[in-house]
Amino acid sequence: MALAGVRVIELAGLAPAPFCGMILADFGAKVIRVDRTKVTMSLDTQARGKRSVAINLKTPAGVALLKKLCVQSDVVLEPYRKGVMEKLGLGPNELLKENPRLIYARLTGYGQSGSYANAAGHDINYLALSGLLSRLGRSGEKPYAPLNLIADFAGGGLTCALGIVLALLERTKSGKGQIIDASMVEGAAYAGSFVWKSQGIGMWEHARGENMLDGGAPFYDTYQTSDGKYMAVGAIEPQFYIQLLKGLELDPGELPSQMSVSDWPELRRIFTERFASKTQEHWLGIFDRTDACVTPVLSFDEVSSHPHNQERSSFIKSSMGDESPRPAPVLSRTPAEPCLASDPAIGEDTAKVLGEYGFSSTEIDQMLAAGVVENNATKAKL
Repeated sequence: MALAGVRVIELAGLAPAPFCGMILADFGAKVIRVDRTKVTMSLDTQARGKRSVAINLKTPAGVALLKKLCVQSDVVLEPYRKGVMEKLGLGPNELLKENPRLIYARLTGYGQSGSYANAAGHDINYLALSGLLSRLGRSGEKPYAPLNLIADFAGGGLTCALGIVLALLERTKSGKGQIIDASMVEGAAYAGSFVWKSQGIGMWEHARGENMLDGGAPFYDTYQTSDGKYMAVGAIEPQFYIQLLKGLELDPGELPSQMSVSDWPELRRIFTERFASKTQEHWLGIFDRTDACVTPVLSFDEVSSHPHNQERSSFIKSSMGDESPRPAPVLSRTPAEPCLASDPAIGEDTAKVLGEYGFSSTEIDQMLAAGVVENNATKAKL
């Protein structure tokens, strides 16, 4: 796999950092998640392919142990607020002195500098500060955050993974590591570069929810069918729009012009009534394999059984039967090989991992006895 041989220490966190770690693990990196001791259940739902080491960082011996693991690794993935690692003596400057090849990724909401650097926040706050939230939502309604996808995952975990891969690539030329300052505010804004850079061509000249791609256009929207399901319509270009009208059995000559913004409410009314007159299955039969850009809105229960997704094996099942998306993108020679085993319990791999990092069985037993680490391998198998 593309990242085979890369060692990653992921300090346990929520959402964005675990996603970043899962991406690295999916593509072959050896990701070690460092959990706290005396914790019964992990909140990491994106632990695929990772291993868990439980360390008591409230002890000097635990801090010293983590330092040894970090400096013997390629990447440290750290999701804490600014200054937390420095207080432990594990900041990037300290670790890079001992391992100049180390890549130290710091994934936070507001970044390592600025007046908000130490502030708490969540996806909706980062999205708000990025400017993007002001553009999301229906006309006449308040701004609406689409789950926690844009800042946490696109601007956070995915962007941080890109930064790590870029730093690994650069290291092959310079032999040096570096510090990655991954801000979810900036990552979200960067993911929205198209919105920023297309303002000058008139794409966002109307209020929120009244433009072509934000719910304003009737030919770029979703419509309920007679059985309570939905169809997604994205017929922007004229040739695709004509196919849409053909499938709906509407005469273009009897309708307002597609790009007449003032007539969009009337077009939406017509499309709404037409889609509501038949079932989703009926519309699938009409639009499937056409260029009308009309597709069914699939639920999580339906998505893996869609013929296209089946043909590409786009979704996978774990050994527990849980379904999730296959890693993307697909590489021709070194594709991802996601682990299908169950996620690791906290401390499940402590003894094994420490052995791989050069600790003797006697040293491991001593740390276990002193409460510096926990090893829950037996418990995890029960």
